[in-house]
Amino acid sequence: MTVKNSIILCTYNEAYHIEKTLLELEKHISNLEIVIVDDSSTDDTVEIINKININNKYKVIVRKKSRNLASAFVRGLTETTGDNIGWVDTNMSELASRFPEMISELKFNNDLILMSRYIEGGGDDRTFIRAFCSKYFNILCRIIFRAKIKDFTSSIFIMKRKILDEVTFLGYGHGDFFLEFLYNVYQKGFFIKEIPYVQKRDEDSINSKSSPNLIKFSYLGFLYILRIFVTLLRRKN
Repeated sequence: MTVKNSIILCTYNEAYHIEKTLLELEKHISNLEIVIVDDSSTDDTVEIINKININNKYKVIVRKKSRNLASAFVRGLTETTGDNIGWVDTNMSELASRFPEMISELKFNNDLILMSRYIEGGGDDRTFIRAFCSKYFNILCRIIFRAKIKDFTSSIFIMKRKILDEVTFLGYGHGDFFLEFLYNVYQKGFFIKEIPYVQKRDEDSINSKSSPNLIKFSYLGFLYILRIFVTLLRRKN
């Protein structure tokens, strides 16, 4: 039986990255379904997608009134039909070549494979402040959640569809939505395996969506911390 693999891409102004990422995913992943959710990009992202979307090989949803990473992911999730479901940042085309390894690992009693910066062989080459805050936030997650997971905020993963029978994604927030999902997967007793990767330095830190300035970076950091405690409160209820 051939296993089908669905990859979700959430895009907003990714004209510089989108074509390379799509081509790399197609090159490295067999029996692939790509679902793209675009939040009304103001650059040429959608035009580029349409140009290479020959015979509608990609499922493309363009949202006109929403602009939110978590809800975009959940919207894409509803369109997937694969036995395995994964996600990668659109500006991380270099990681497409790692997905065959991740898919292979799902065969060995693992339910979710997570790329991790904080196990042996991993690393973070971003600016000092981003790398420092990410590392110690993840240490905080491990302490508060009492979990063995090293990288709660990577969000580059592939999982078996069966996880969705027990755990759902809550479609609000930024990248913190994945933190809560991962914790709940862990609590349900699914097998999570982390494999190392090194996060590259931001090519365009000025136009970064997650930290264009210190105020936005601090605000998102606050939301991540808040999500930890909201997650715990939900578990108790």
